[in-house]
Amino acid sequence: MIDVENLTKSYGPVEAVKGISFHVDAGEIVGFLGKNGAGKTTTMRMLTGFLPPTDGAVRIAGHDVFEESLEARRVIGYLPETPPLYPEMTVAEYLSFVAELKDVPRATRAARVDDVIGRLSLGDMRGRLIGHLSKGYRQRVGLAQALVHEPKVLILDEPTVGLDPVQILEIQDVITGLAKDRTVILSTHILEQVEAICRTTIVIRQGTIVFRGSIDEFRSMAATRRALHVMVKGPKDAVEKALKLAIGSGTLEYVDSRDGNCSFNVSAPEGQDVREPIFRAVVNGGWVLMELAPRGSGLAEVFAELTKSTDAPGPAKELAA
Repeated sequence: MIDVENLTKSYGPVEAVKGISFHVDAGEIVGFLGKNGAGKTTTMRMLTGFLPPTDGAVRIAGHDVFEESLEARRVIGYLPETPPLYPEMTVAEYLSFVAELKDVPRATRAARVDDVIGRLSLGDMRGRLIGHLSKGYRQRVGLAQALVHEPKVLILDEPTVGLDPVQILEIQDVITGLAKDRTVILSTHILEQVEAICRTTIVIRQGTIVFRGSIDEFRSMAATRRALHVMVKGPKDAVEKALKLAIGSGTLEYVDSRDGNCSFNVSAPEGQDVREPIFRAVVNGGWVLMELAPRGSGLAEVFAELTKSTDAPGPAKELAA
């Protein structure tokens, strides 16, 4: 459904996107992850034809975005980071206006507006001025304008930015429902969002893809890190020395000492479980193990590792065809 080949964007001597390539099958929900400034928004704008590339090609549903721009845009629904809303219009007026711009036939225009208002739970807001809506409802209107012409592909750039936790969950539920009969690319830097609604993950760093695979494969990478928090009642220096021996080539980070307890963060060597060696080291030292627990899901650690700044990004970690 989406084919990207050697896509590049340069601004003078600066390459914002550096020859990325990927394929998205029909019906996939893809999380496009990266830190702020990684090149996510630039890529989204090129996929939708809003920004011309320096080099490379994009095909959406078989249409070249730059050679067959009109045909490609007819199958794309795009929600930019800042929705293109007119605050002086009511919700219904705005969606009718967008439907006309997107060549929705006059005979079906009202029905399409009613349909997206219903899908996005905007019925009570249809007569309200957009400028008077909350941030959450404005995001819903932004999604509605992306859907009004029944596109096959949805490209969403940071769709939950600036929302509170409840609004984020509401928008995530909306996106999950919309994706049942569409292909979706969701650009974000929020790991929990990708984990909740995406099946495939692409991670970009400094304009280069550094990971591409399923969300399960991303979780597997996190699982191998075995990130642990350890608290021991005992002398800090002696405990630290024993723990370093127990975890081998893993990493040990001292956190703090309180009330005779010293705390450490542990990252085990890939594929190894160091809980038993840690337990034995503490017992052999004659100390008390106060806590030995997983530290988060590990996803944040993997993301940080993949996206940490470097002058020479490595090749993408590809785990899926």
